[in-house]
Amino acid sequence: MIGQRESVSGAHFAFTDRWGGVSAAPYEELNLGGAVGDDPEAVRTNRELAAKSLGIDPATVVWMNQVHGADVAVVDGPWPAGAEIPQVDAVVTARRGLALAVLTADCVPVLLADPVAGVAAAAHAGRPGMTAGVVPAAVRAMTELGADPARIVARTGPAVCGRCYEVPEAMRAEVAAVEPAAHAETSWGTPAVDVAAGVHAQLVRLGVADRAQSPVCTLESGDHFSYRRDRSTGRLASYVWLD
Repeated sequence: MIGQRESVSGAHFAFTDRWGGVSAAPYEELNLGGAVGDDPEAVRTNRELAAKSLGIDPATVVWMNQVHGADVAVVDGPWPAGAEIPQVDAVVTARRGLALAVLTADCVPVLLADPVAGVAAAAHAGRPGMTAGVVPAAVRAMTELGADPARIVARTGPAVCGRCYEVPEAMRAEVAAVEPAAHAETSWGTPAVDVAAGVHAQLVRLGVADRAQSPVCTLESGDHFSYRRDRSTGRLASYVWLD
């Protein structure tokens, strides 16, 4: 259920795999995405199971309506019941104990925390979001709340790797013009994009030194959802919160 979990100085990072939930094929088992065609009740149960396994209240997790952009929302609690969740690809909070979540199935989930300032962020960095600057936007929003990039702990979760993310040559050139570190080649010798490498290059330039990247490629791993591999599939969730 929780494929990876880490705590650093009161900052908590967690990444799910696809197992331990109640969803039926093709979303089996722990689909946490509510907009992929799965039974809403199964998604609700899965979100409760995942949150409780982390010791957090499922009702207080902040989710996003992700649209592959660079907009950021600053939050101090979950969205009101029945409210429309805004279209953003990063959420930032200065409220300790509030869990922020990001959904992915090949894109890069980016979790950020400054344990001293008590500021955390979760960002959804696919190819469009990475090139649009969603991660720098999230870090800027964190600094406006008192975070220091030198203190920020950054973790990126399971995502499609540069050896597997094949794209047309023109697209690779377009991405590399914005972020050269994302220029990649597949294991079979065709043009590719390495989104995680691009994210980490951005973090380096922002002054974030404490960084770690998941070794899991979602396309290669049968334990993780991959949209590029399966098309109809579930979504993984990544969580960050501070004591």
